[in-house]
Amino acid sequence: MEPPPPPWASSLAAVLATALLLVTMLRRRRSAATRKYNLPPGPRPWPVIGNLHLIGSLPHRSLHEISARHGPLMSLRFGSVPVVVASSVDAARFVLKTHDAAFIDRPRMASGRYTAYDFSDVVWSPYGAYWRQARKLWQTKLLSARQLRSQEHVRVEELRALLRGLSSPSFAGRAVALKEHLLMLSLNVISRMALGRKYVGDGEDAAGSPVSPGEFRWMVDELFVLNGVLSVGDFIPWLSWLDPQGYVGRMKRLGKMFDRFLEHVLDEHNERRRREGDGFVATDMVDLLLELADDPGLEVPIERDGVKGFTLDLIAGGTDTSAVAVEWAMSELLRHPDVLAKATGELDSVVGHDRLVTEQDIPKLPYLEAIVKETFRLHPVSPLLAPRLARKDASTGSYDVPAGTLVFVNAWAIGRDPAVWGRTAEEFRPERFVGSGVDVKGQDLELLPFGSGRRMCPGYALGLKMVQVTLANLLHAFACRLPDGVAAEELSMEEKFGLSMPRKVPLEVVAEPKLPAHLYAIGP
Repeated sequence: MEPPPPPWASSLAAVLATALLLVTMLRRRRSAATRKYNLPPGPRPWPVIGNLHLIGSLPHRSLHEISARHGPLMSLRFGSVPVVVASSVDAARFVLKTHDAAFIDRPRMASGRYTAYDFSDVVWSPYGAYWRQARKLWQTKLLSARQLRSQEHVRVEELRALLRGLSSPSFAGRAVALKEHLLMLSLNVISRMALGRKYVGDGEDAAGSPVSPGEFRWMVDELFVLNGVLSVGDFIPWLSWLDPQGYVGRMKRLGKMFDRFLEHVLDEHNERRRREGDGFVATDMVDLLLELADDPGLEVPIERDGVKGFTLDLIAGGTDTSAVAVEWAMSELLRHPDVLAKATGELDSVVGHDRLVTEQDIPKLPYLEAIVKETFRLHPVSPLLAPRLARKDASTGSYDVPAGTLVFVNAWAIGRDPAVWGRTAEEFRPERFVGSGVDVKGQDLELLPFGSGRRMCPGYALGLKMVQVTLANLLHAFACRLPDGVAAEELSMEEKFGLSMPRKVPLEVVAEPKLPAHLYAIGP
């Protein structure tokens, strides 16, 4: 005769039966929830990796090719993460306008964790009170129209220093790597505006800086590369510890390098505040940020990492993007001498030959503005706008995008869409913007160099000023040409991918001064 079951056996059996019933119900509910969504069309994902195998070294081009087969709003899976890509004006409107509130969040990716102080900056911070406060501070304090006007003299002085350097006899007849000079211009401008002095460069201005000019240029380039990559660990979490691409290791190293630099900057600013005491007056953006961090009335406190994160946004956003845009514009102009001649003719007519171009001249130069817009169309500052995360479900009426979906807007594809730009979509034709009402400020979704909606780049006004006035003065002050032996039709236009989209091969130009020598000598 078998012994009776222990007294706890029946209760255990009941618990197990209940657990099994709950698991079955949850699975059915999850299956039903999955079935209720009518997802946009897309390629069938592979096990584990999803559709990652379809993405090449230039993701914006890979996604454009896939969308040509599956439609302008398509679904993919990157590992275990659901992804939706918008590649047309209507699809972009769905994400950036109609359902901006649903898609206003940011994914918690490794780049934001390791290069943005654990999402403490304005670019990667998740939607919430902290981000709303940060956005307001950027608009009303750091990059307000008044603040930009008050520092116009900095931009003027550094631009004149650039022109003076390029007109040096040592460069006469020689080809120069243009981006090197453009990057130093942007860095010097943003250093003086945001940090109060040039922390990177030659001479006394940069004395005591913990990084060299070459090291800092590398850091900025690396930041934009790593903030645009698709890191496998973000999409297949159980592989993150392996770091198979080496991206996370690079992010950690870069984060430490920037932190060393920014700690030095903040220590110097705090020392000046302590030394001047009650007589202290904020003179740059870091001063403003430190004052704001001390404000007990803030809804969400700004910690030291937040100050460093915002400062890093200012430095990175104010250097690489404008330099990249001007380099692309010069590349296109040197390939299209008729456009170059028309632009210089406009400058000669409006500005004359006895002064340089000012920011106030730009509205009187419609063809130059058209050149900048056409450059942004073909070579957007950010080919895939910074990724968004769906906070809640959204529907187009035909398709559903569930909460938790990673969302990309392919600005590069929209800029080359024949449905918008016609049969000349692949050609550089600034005339298409002359007399056009299409602008770059986020209202016209045909042209999205700075994004749109509440997540639009907060520094677009400064970036646009820098691109326009720098390009105008290069064209006005110099007769630029390609080096001997380089034909316009042979100039490489290949790009590298990152959060920005620089040229793969740096542009080299020969710049011959064409204005009176004394104009180049004005300034610091």
